[in-house]
Amino acid sequence: MTLTVESLVRVAMTNPVNAEISTRLPELGLNQCMLTAGCLFQAVWNQQAQRPPEWGVKDYDVFYFDDDLSWEAENEVIESGQRLFQDLDVNIEIKNQARVHLWYRQRFGGDYPRLQSAKDGIDRYLIAGTCIGLDIETGEVYAPNGLADTEHGLLRINPKNLKPELFDQKARSYQARWPWLRIVEPQS
Repeated sequence: MTLTVESLVRVAMTNPVNAEISTRLPELGLNQCMLTAGCLFQAVWNQQAQRPPEWGVKDYDVFYFDDDLSWEAENEVIESGQRLFQDLDVNIEIKNQARVHLWYRQRFGGDYPRLQSAKDGIDRYLIAGTCIGLDIETGEVYAPNGLADTEHGLLRINPKNLKPELFDQKARSYQARWPWLRIVEPQS
């Protein structure tokens, strides 16, 4: 099966947690709200490995974009999300992408540019094929690097975020859970 935007969404929504989050998220009224990262592409890998769609998903990432850069505003959204999703018993990470540059250095080291949209955050994932988000308002999939790497289990460094040590750590973490994934070494 060739992985298309439609089949990605169909497979991702077989994870009941993804389906519930997608249904409830509009209640938070977030600007540029996207369900993103592992909860989407890992459902595809799990289908290929004949595992339950939620297997190995450590957390469910939600990105949004709000020009209010205060921690208080973001924390209010996080707390509202915790109340909204408390019955799901999973870790849901809600992050205002407008604020990432304020805390990135302390958490990961190195500089991080000030982002202009939620999509900018997705563009900067360490692994190119994992740059995937589902726009909650429109239902559109954002996949700036396409879906081929996800479909074929290729872990390639994202040229928009060249951090070889962090890439290697993330890629090996995925490979430990889905051993058939293949790390593609950067061309010299």
